[in-house]
Amino acid sequence: LKPARIHDKTNIRGADVPNIASILKEEITRLARRQIKSDVESLRATVSRQRSDIAAMKREIAALQKLVGRLGKSASRATPKDDVAEDSAGLRFRADGLKAHRERLGLSAANVGRIIGVSALTVYNWESGKTRPRKSQLGRIAALRQMGKREAQAQLAQSA
Repeated sequence: LKPARIHDKTNIRGADVPNIASILKEEITRLARRQIKSDVESLRATVSRQRSDIAAMKREIAALQKLVGRLGKSASRATPKDDVAEDSAGLRFRADGLKAHRERLGLSAANVGRIIGVSALTVYNWESGKTRPRKSQLGRIAALRQMGKREAQAQLAQSA
């Protein structure tokens, strides 16, 4: 028989001799995996909670953006179309009043625009209530209100 060597895993009879290094390595690996598993579980719970918080915040942002959009639309609709508005000089503007006076004078929106100094589209927008005249334009509109048909025709002839 051959003499047994120290680094062999088997002894003289052929039975396995436990290798302390491999057992120690396996135990350390097992304990490390166990610790890592517990750490990862707590991290998973934290990540899951954060993801649900993020999803809730995204829903809240979407709801707030929707609300801002609705408020923006309602604010633009809230501008008075036919309400009386006064500026600092006490001049008032009513969209339906301008349109009625234009029709009484027998003028087109383009002609009224030439008298006032604006485009025909601007006059149409004022009459429909989409926009309101500037304070500087209210004085010219007030002057137009004071005109009769003959004066308006003379003003048009003068501007042409």
